[in-house]
Amino acid sequence: MKITGDQQLIKKMNKSIVLETIRHRQPLSRADISAEIGLNKATVSSLVAELIDSRLVTEIGPGESSGGRKPTLLLFNKSAGFAIGVDIRVSDLLAVLVDLEGNVIREKSVPLTVFSPDSVLDQISKTIRLLGRRLPASPYGIVGIGIGVPGLVDEKSFVVSAPNLGWDHVDLAGALTKEFGNNIHIDNEANAGAIGEKLYGAGRDSQNLIYLSIGVGIGSGIIVGGELYRGISNFSGEVGHMTVAEDGPLCRCGNRGCWETLASEKALLDRASAIWQENTPSLDEILKNAKQGDPEAAGLLNEIGSQLGVGLANLVNILNPELIVIGNRLSLAGELYEEAMLDTIKNRSLSYHRKKTHVDFAKLGIRSTALGAASMPITSFLTDPDVSVEEAAK
Repeated sequence: MKITGDQQLIKKMNKSIVLETIRHRQPLSRADISAEIGLNKATVSSLVAELIDSRLVTEIGPGESSGGRKPTLLLFNKSAGFAIGVDIRVSDLLAVLVDLEGNVIREKSVPLTVFSPDSVLDQISKTIRLLGRRLPASPYGIVGIGIGVPGLVDEKSFVVSAPNLGWDHVDLAGALTKEFGNNIHIDNEANAGAIGEKLYGAGRDSQNLIYLSIGVGIGSGIIVGGELYRGISNFSGEVGHMTVAEDGPLCRCGNRGCWETLASEKALLDRASAIWQENTPSLDEILKNAKQGDPEAAGLLNEIGSQLGVGLANLVNILNPELIVIGNRLSLAGELYEEAMLDTIKNRSLSYHRKKTHVDFAKLGIRSTALGAASMPITSFLTDPDVSVEEAAK
């Protein structure tokens, strides 16, 4: 009998569900899968056989018996392939090579001194090639690449604007596709950071969270019901440009009093330059001085913490999130401004709204965006489990 397109689609969907069940519940048996997702045992066995043939799933031997024959347990083959995630930052780019479960195999940080699209693209390509050398043996090799960009990225992965890099209308994905294939994903760096923390970090158990990327500017990735909220044009999350001081400092966007002019890493360094005019310290030096008891450095960080709290109180009142995760470079100083930040949130947010909101710092450190970016091609690859080893080798 001829299999209709609809039947083929249903089979593909069921295979994807079986694979996801194994990934998230492993180790488990075919009977466990059948009970979990409601497909009959014969269908599950057939789909599992195909996943084993494609080397995305492996058998690891017998489990405990519940009275009859011992069941054969299944594992997701996390080493069937690899992905690369890249975080483009204002002073450097960070790239990671990960397995299909997001475990870092190796990483590379490359300084950026020239920010033209061609120059950055050249650095990205060189770094991808470097990480791709001497891969561990696997049937699929590198399955795809994800990149986080500090700017606006539309729904077609086109970089509309990245002001801190001086970019406008850059087809980063198109340029990379020519060399590295079609599974290329470009997204805003805060969106990628939110995905990274949701999958692998502080947000694993949260369905509604805000990830704040606090660096030169402030951006956010917003997770609602376990999914990234993107807005109508994929431009959601520009919280750094909400006005918190009507006549505040001039922002690079042209407005005054944007949150990032008062609470970002750049805001901290601008204030530091006004205090130490002759020899302005770096962020690392300010943090070191604060830890050693320097009252001016500690005061600066408390001020930044208070200004962060102002914007966070607005987000708590508007979105009532379960979790707020603070990431990027300023998260590394969290212990130095946390008290001032939390006090301001308490004083400025509505009590019922903040009651169940928890504020935490990124568990992935400065890797949040790179790991989130790497997860995007992995998700795309595993969503189509009909791929075969033979197709990958072509």
